[in-house]
Amino acid sequence: MIQELKTHPGAVLLAVLLIALPFQSQALIPPEYVIHEAKEGAFPLVAAGQAAIVQVSPEDQPGVLRAANDFRQDVERVTGVMPALHDTDEPIAADHIVIVGTLGHNPLIERMINDGTLNVDPIRGKWEAFLHQVVDDPIPGIRRALVVVGNDRRGTMYGLYTLSEEMGVSPWYWWADVPVKHQDEIHVVPTRRVDAPTVQYRGIFLNDEAPALTGWVHEKFGNYNHEFYQHVFELILRLRGNFLWPAMWSNAFWDDDPLNGPTAHEYGIVMSTSHHEPMNRAHQEWYRYGKGGEWDYSKNPEGLQEFWREGIRKTKDWETITTLAMRGDGDRAMSEETNVALLEKIVADQRAIISEELKRPLEEVPQVWALYKEVQIYYEHGMRVPDDVILLWCDDNWGNIRRLPTDEERKRPGGAGVYYHFDYVGGPRSYKWINTVPLPKIWEQMHLAWQYDANRIWVVNVGDLKPMEVPIDFFLTYAWNPERWPHEKLGEYQTQWAARTFTEDHASEIADLIAGYTRLNGRRKPEQIDPGVFSILHYREDETVLAEWDNLAQRAQEIYDSIAPEYRDAFFQLVLYPVRASAIITELSITAARNNLYAVQGRASTNSLFDHAVKLFEADREWARRYNEDLAGGKWSHIMDQANLGYTYWQQPQREFMPAVKRVHTPQAAEMGVSIEGDPWSWPTHNINYPKPKLPALDVYSQGTRWVDVFNRGANPFTFKAEASVPWVTVSPAEGEVEEETRIEVGVDWTKAPLGASEQTLTITGSDGTRVQVTVPVSNPESPRPESLAGYIESNGTIAIEAAQFQRTFTNSDIQWQVIEGLGRTLSGVTPFPVTSPAQIPSVDSTRLEYDFHVFKPGTIKVEMHFSPTLDFQPGEGRRYAVAINDELPQITPLQTMDNMQNWEKAVSDGVRVVTTTHEVTQAGPQTLRYWMVDPGVVLQRIVIDTGGLKPSYLGPQASPLFQAKAE
Repeated sequence: MIQELKTHPGAVLLAVLLIALPFQSQALIPPEYVIHEAKEGAFPLVAAGQAAIVQVSPEDQPGVLRAANDFRQDVERVTGVMPALHDTDEPIAADHIVIVGTLGHNPLIERMINDGTLNVDPIRGKWEAFLHQVVDDPIPGIRRALVVVGNDRRGTMYGLYTLSEEMGVSPWYWWADVPVKHQDEIHVVPTRRVDAPTVQYRGIFLNDEAPALTGWVHEKFGNYNHEFYQHVFELILRLRGNFLWPAMWSNAFWDDDPLNGPTAHEYGIVMSTSHHEPMNRAHQEWYRYGKGGEWDYSKNPEGLQEFWREGIRKTKDWETITTLAMRGDGDRAMSEETNVALLEKIVADQRAIISEELKRPLEEVPQVWALYKEVQIYYEHGMRVPDDVILLWCDDNWGNIRRLPTDEERKRPGGAGVYYHFDYVGGPRSYKWINTVPLPKIWEQMHLAWQYDANRIWVVNVGDLKPMEVPIDFFLTYAWNPERWPHEKLGEYQTQWAARTFTEDHASEIADLIAGYTRLNGRRKPEQIDPGVFSILHYREDETVLAEWDNLAQRAQEIYDSIAPEYRDAFFQLVLYPVRASAIITELSITAARNNLYAVQGRASTNSLFDHAVKLFEADREWARRYNEDLAGGKWSHIMDQANLGYTYWQQPQREFMPAVKRVHTPQAAEMGVSIEGDPWSWPTHNINYPKPKLPALDVYSQGTRWVDVFNRGANPFTFKAEASVPWVTVSPAEGEVEEETRIEVGVDWTKAPLGASEQTLTITGSDGTRVQVTVPVSNPESPRPESLAGYIESNGTIAIEAAQFQRTFTNSDIQWQVIEGLGRTLSGVTPFPVTSPAQIPSVDSTRLEYDFHVFKPGTIKVEMHFSPTLDFQPGEGRRYAVAINDELPQITPLQTMDNMQNWEKAVSDGVRVVTTTHEVTQAGPQTLRYWMVDPGVVLQRIVIDTGGLKPSYLGPQASPLFQAKAE
């Protein structure tokens, strides 16, 4: 049944904000299992200065024994009390004991199971599942036991690390210097808990790791050896991950240190090689041991087979996922002559080697085929691998998933996964420096993966690992249990994360700062913010963007200055540096753009902007120096060595350089100049053919102001007066002294302005004798009056509407519209759920949104729909939507984000795919835009209606006013 819901946009936003209120828990896994004061029935892990004994069987797996020691150290980190370790299978008399073990590996646990005091059926045989249970009188001599049991070794480890996190030890205690808050006591509530992951393999890819991570590793560890990797492995486990693609630019995990493999196995980390490195061998090993042969199977099959066989042989005793097939040498595309038959033969021969070396059924050996870049095309052209092989679908390197399993592909026993990116080296421009991915973006794409059953492997390119701490944490948390974190709880997640990492009293503000800077960086990667990206002429875009960054920077600095000293290093790394440094990049770009324009206008302030640009350029280096040298006694030296300025094409520059800026010669004598909003020219001008200055119109509907800059072309100051031709045109300031420049705001007192359209004059007179007259168009129609209007009102030839601020929604019981707060360049995203819904034919009864707007003349209008740059992740017609004005037939329109390279590069650079349709409005007055779902997975962020006045800018016009007609 179709339901019509009349929803005021403010109500939508209020609902989202209410959903995002903080959850009062230090852990990210509710309810609260660990508390810090005694409670009836709770198990005293530490009480009155005494810690419960930790028992673990010496016959359990090495990773479990190691994790048990980590757990003991974590208890000491929190309380200062180290629990004793009982590492025998004999019972020990104790009032309170923590019994840790894996099913089949701890006789005490098996005894409880056989006696009926412990039921492990919910976890038995379930991948990486664990159980927490407080058991009274479990074994003679033991009064109470906290049992931490896993179905397998990682399940047991996750059971321990989950408790560590909940009692106050952040997974980032080492990697981000997050302090551990002291607590006198630790108690575990007696609630039985069972947990297990949704995604089977959950991990990260250390990639693009030079110069930053590599410089740090070489200084601190000498090489990418087991001493380095044990820190990575522990982090992955504490985040409940289990999988790693290791650093590979100039490195070879298995070859760089013979202890790397055994250490990974001891920790329980599943190792693999990246998308282009088959058969458990790093590509660097080919350069080292390839004997000069070609990386071409059609020419060198014997050499490649020998090379691959050694990879399987070397790693046969460890838990791995073997990458199959091959790309071109050095992660390049295969040659154009490559054919499907050859690739299928490569896979067949690789599998034969695996079978011969491991002597196990191939179905029992995890294997993966990464459908990266051109490899996906081979698949679409008919290449297939056996059904037991995992299909690893990939994003476009910019966080937009290219393909997900069809209904038929979901039947494959090998299943599917996703290779995702927080970092990338390649076109349209590399982005390696800082975190630029908002959590709502990650959520929306990985929610698609979950819903389309791509749940065997989730692996994400994290670059240098730092500074991607926040998105890594969320990615692995979401992979563990996507159902726990629907989009309505993203705000709660971020607040909980901030509370766990810092303190409750700052949690909400810190969460907002992180969400804020990632949203602004997500609009456009900092590496792509060239001068001129943000308009300095239209819609006050430069002012708005700078104000947003300045707000974040001031708030972040205030917290840094006030937070307890022990938190400052962590806060610098996770919040202050990314906010302040990103703000500098944006301000430098806008400063350079203004400098170049002002030089043409002859402003004396050109030179001040030149100096300011230099200061910003140096400030960028100073902030990086502070990160590299001052934090934790120089612990993170080189981590901020990555270039973030000076990009001219996709690759990073050899050396950072600042954007081009100019200086001008200025005479000593004062010389007044005037420039106006929306026009790059300035007056007086020597070009007698250039029109006289005319401001964009002021209208009664938007009731804003327009700016006029009075500036100096000389060194000596001057005074000015600005006088309007009528008293109801307001001018502020109306006079003053100008050293370099003064901005005048021109408005209208609408309570006194006469009805009708007119052109008034603003006369600006300088003490140097210069006089400039600016035309001020004013629109105050007799009809319609603002109080009679409803909907979004046209102003200066445009209407801009945030997608979440619709007037009506039409849904049915199967498909509902969802507002994903924070998913968008300016506000939010709107998308239909479930994302697996079948395609819809637009009709009067199908799922749609409606937006009311008002235009003042009939004619042709253009409707820009701003979408998230979603790709055609299912075969068929692609991702489509439909739009109509009033009662016209819906125009079914494809997004075509990746239809060609130009479309895709612009969409991923801009953070939106803009699709434009043309419509005829037959009469002035109220109109309705109707937007239909056609295909799922399409996320609408914004609508811009161009009635003839749209100006160039990055974000588009500011949101139009929404009028509500007054009842008579």
